[in-house]
Amino acid sequence: MSRRLDIDPVSLAARIRAGERPALARGITLAESTRADHQALAQELITLLLPDTGRAIRLGLSGAPGVGKSTFMESFGRYLTGKGHKVAVLAIDPSSSLSGGSILGDKTRMELLARDPNAFIRPSPAGRTLGGVARRTREAMLLTEAAGFDVVLIETVGVGQSETAVADMVDMFVLLLSPGGGDELQGIKRGIMELADLVVVNKADGDLVPAAKRAAMEYKAALHLMRPKSAHWRPDVLLASALNNIGIAEVWDAVTTHHEALAAAGEIASHRAAQAQAWMWTEIREGLMTSLKGNAEAARLIPKLEAQVKSGATTPTLAAQRLLALVFGSSKG
Repeated sequence: MSRRLDIDPVSLAARIRAGERPALARGITLAESTRADHQALAQELITLLLPDTGRAIRLGLSGAPGVGKSTFMESFGRYLTGKGHKVAVLAIDPSSSLSGGSILGDKTRMELLARDPNAFIRPSPAGRTLGGVARRTREAMLLTEAAGFDVVLIETVGVGQSETAVADMVDMFVLLLSPGGGDELQGIKRGIMELADLVVVNKADGDLVPAAKRAAMEYKAALHLMRPKSAHWRPDVLLASALNNIGIAEVWDAVTTHHEALAAAGEIASHRAAQAQAWMWTEIREGLMTSLKGNAEAARLIPKLEAQVKSGATTPTLAAQRLLALVFGSSKG
């Protein structure tokens, strides 16, 4: 049974600005809620905090399962907190298709970082959102920035279209790969490689060092054939061993160099503005789907239209137009 939340957005915003973790966690929970009253409070809260956002470096990190993302995130995060940064990790947790529950426990995967007073880890179940990216990750990012975190890391599931979704909300996209090279390079989608601002070959230690070096050369050759996203930055390939804390400083140097170069050219500001506009249209699409599903007449009509489309009795376009007319027509009164 749902109960009304007794939340004062002004007070909660002040506590988040002061860096109170329970307040930040509560704000993110509010933003992630699907209840209309919670969403109204969340938007009021975020609006109050907007002037306090935008000063963090926003990083997306992706890689296939088994590449060592969690170990890298922990090593990288602890390196940054050791340099005086406050790091927020928003880990998109895959959701079970059967139970709907989260599969991974990100705090258990990054135990040392989770205990670091200058780090904040928030696993968010991906649910059914396109690409496995939690719909409210953007709001969570803004809330952590308002709480004073100056580096925000968004980890994707590493499957499907999650990379594209995360690349559309960060300043820099880092692709973590294993020393496999060769066959693995053939299996990497060109679109994912084109998204990368930096490629890191992890597990470059012990007997894997020669393989990691060969892989790095192959990835560099592949990147050289692709058109850079920016005239002010050419993607590079670095070697790292998160397990042994090797190459972590070099990765951070690349991140800061990228951010400084694009900020000086005005690209960080322009990218974020374009991302905010795209975010608006994403919300419009989500809102339309919510309105459609909440319309009783549409709910009765949808199975009939689906059957007609499957049988070829009507076209998908005409079926969609009928549904949209129904929703917009019902909203006029």
